Amino acid sequence: MSMMKKATRQAFGDEILALGKKNKNIYVVDIDIGKSCKTGEFLKQLPNQHINVGIAEQNACGVAAGLATTGKIPFVSTYAIFGSLRMGEQIRQEVCYPNLNVKIACSHGGLTPANDGASHQCIEDMGVLRTFPNMTVVMGADYYSTRKLVQQAAEINGPVYLRFTRDAIPVIYDENEEFTIGKAKKLKDGKDIAIIANGDTVYLALEASKELEKEGISVKLLDMHTIKPLDREAVLECLNIGKIITVEDHNIINGLGSAVCEVAAEEGKGKVARIGVQDQFGQSAPYEKLMEINGITIADIVKKAKEMIK
Repeated sequence: MSMMKKATRQAFGDEILALGKKNKNIYVVDIDIGKSCKTGEFLKQLPNQHINVGIAEQNACGVAAGLATTGKIPFVSTYAIFGSLRMGEQIRQEVCYPNLNVKIACSHGGLTPANDGASHQCIEDMGVLRTFPNMTVVMGADYYSTRKLVQQAAEINGPVYLRFTRDAIPVIYDENEEFTIGKAKKLKDGKDIAIIANGDTVYLALEASKELEKEGISVKLLDMHTIKPLDREAVLECLNIGKIITVEDHNIINGLGSAVCEVAAEEGKGKVARIGVQDQFGQSAPYEKLMEINGITIADIVKKAKEMIK
């Protein structure tokens, strides 16, 4: 595994350009932060497929919905906090209710805005949007998986929310790895404990599982890039092991952890421990520090696994 690091927002910028060149129906609707969301190259090379509405998120959603009714495939691009919450009502009424083919592609998800502070970090987005009927919610774990998932999002019909990191995160997969929206990616098979992670925490879970294996603990590890529709079959396999840790850079309320707990409760088996943002706002601090404050570290995952196995 390389220790190359790349932000997944860069994967979006690179992939959307490649897709736009192949398909003239792919549009980018920018909200005046194309520089941060990595859509600058798209604008430069494909100006006729690009619309910048200015700082007007709700309007962007309506414009995208309109484009979708004419057969275009619009990707609205902004920060997660604005693309999920400020645009929330419009996404519900104008995109999800009529089930239009609009993609919301958001950088700065989770705690990776770091020094920008709590106002720019977004810990609620995937939870809020998974409660909207017809919405698909996805976060890639690294540069290559994100490129494949953006490509998949363009191919499937209907609303999709894509969440990217601002910070560079380690590359886990090679570029030939295939991904399917709605199907978990199995990184390890094991029998003692299951770890289910998504986004920037998959790397932490992978490192934690290596440490656990050194101590003779067998770990099943899943990258659950899609939290809606959740890969229920994959969760059921983990429930057969009986002990699950979920790891996410999102509020532990209503994100990946909650989605997994819902399946566990419905099945009436298994114990789930949730590692994630502890229902508290972030602050201005380095990303690693913010993760530490919330107990989202390799050491925390290892410790929790050992407690559960005891």
